[in-house]
Amino acid sequence: MWRLFAVFLLSITPALAQENATAYEALSVVGTQLGRGALNHIVSVTGVEGDPQPEKWKIILEDPARDGVRELQVTNERIASDRPSGRRAAGSTEGATIDTARLNLDSSGVYAVASHTAEKSHTQFSTVSYTLRTDERGEPIWIVTLLSKSSRPVGTIYIGATRGTVRRTEGMFAGATMEDVENDYDREDEGGVIGSVKTRIKEEVHRTQEEARDMCDRVKRSFSDFINRD
Repeated sequence: MWRLFAVFLLSITPALAQENATAYEALSVVGTQLGRGALNHIVSVTGVEGDPQPEKWKIILEDPARDGVRELQVTNERIASDRPSGRRAAGSTEGATIDTARLNLDSSGVYAVASHTAEKSHTQFSTVSYTLRTDERGEPIWIVTLLSKSSRPVGTIYIGATRGTVRRTEGMFAGATMEDVENDYDREDEGGVIGSVKTRIKEEVHRTQEEARDMCDRVKRSFSDFINRD
């Protein structure tokens, strides 16, 4: 019996050890294979259906030589494909590059914050898709899409990649957005059941934001420290 158990452990150990790479680890591969200078031209980083991390990362690089961008696929600690692309990364401000020195949240930390936010909003999910890009002010931001078992989006969370602040949620907290909480949900002319529900949702959103900041302090990881580690 013990011999069979030992054989079983040996058979599952390699599978357990093969964890998918985080976004920082994928970027490290790019820096190693293309040179550190390539990290100054990152436009976006995307991974789909992670459990919790995706099998591969798509990294869009600014390509000044071709006045366009390059699309890299990173998987299994290597660049699996590298091809030019004539389009900019969707959502980025005119393809603005990410200042990696401002990154303080790896995708593993993003998953922790997103999971906590989902739990507080009673949102059930199976996998996570990640996008790291710049916002309208040029700040790096994570956009996390929570997916059901059937790959249907059940919620989206916008998390600042520098401070770990939950900036915005969609499809969560009974459909209330951060704008709702700060504007319409501040109205005091609604009483009864509707008013009490809105008050409760507002309190839940603010409490979740505070807890997310505390969690970010625990899972914070500077990309500069990560890439320069010995």
